[in-house]
Amino acid sequence: MPRPRKCRLVQAQPSVTCFTPLGACARELEAVRLSLEGLEALRLADLEGLRQEQAADRMGVSRQTFGRVLAEARRNLAETVVLGRMLCIEGGAYRVAAPAERRGDQKENEMAKIAISSEGPTLDDLVDPRFGRAGGFVVVDSQTMETNYLDNGASQARSQGAGIQAAELMARSGVEVVLTGFVGPKAFQALAAAGIRIGQDLGGISVRDAVARFQAGQVTMASGPNR
Repeated sequence: MPRPRKCRLVQAQPSVTCFTPLGACARELEAVRLSLEGLEALRLADLEGLRQEQAADRMGVSRQTFGRVLAEARRNLAETVVLGRMLCIEGGAYRVAAPAERRGDQKENEMAKIAISSEGPTLDDLVDPRFGRAGGFVVVDSQTMETNYLDNGASQARSQGAGIQAAELMARSGVEVVLTGFVGPKAFQALAAAGIRIGQDLGGISVRDAVARFQAGQVTMASGPNR
């Protein structure tokens, strides 16, 4: 007798459960089914930018199981988009997490080590919209709000590869989240490979305000570079 599948934790039921191509008649389309645990895996990995170990822990499964769920969900999305099919979000081996089990983004954000590209060394300096060529980074312990400053002068002096060198600086410093304005493809890849989450499009505000927005869950973690 096969062993029953373990239910995967999801944070909430989706508010929208069906998507169809613009102008198409739903009755004439072949449907692709995306399970609720597949949707949760996509949310955690591709929207929130969590590492697979973190996302698996949030869903109460092993990393290997999470990887299989995520791969299947991505195939379903690819089939929907490439072949122009209808996507239906339904079913699966899941249960909605009880309030006591929900380790939401706000709690994680309150415990993160954050680096913000900055025009100066303090919380009241403005966010530098450049990642690779930022003057430096204010690193904030979001639990204690203690800060230290990482000078980025070496990257600024480079004619090429500034973003990659800045990403390496983040990884060496144990940073978990980067908040900045613009990140290029190579720098984004290097940060993602180090398991660092990335918040983009932050400009014209102080470092302090950027941290506050992140802690309040108002910064969406990027799934790709914006420059």
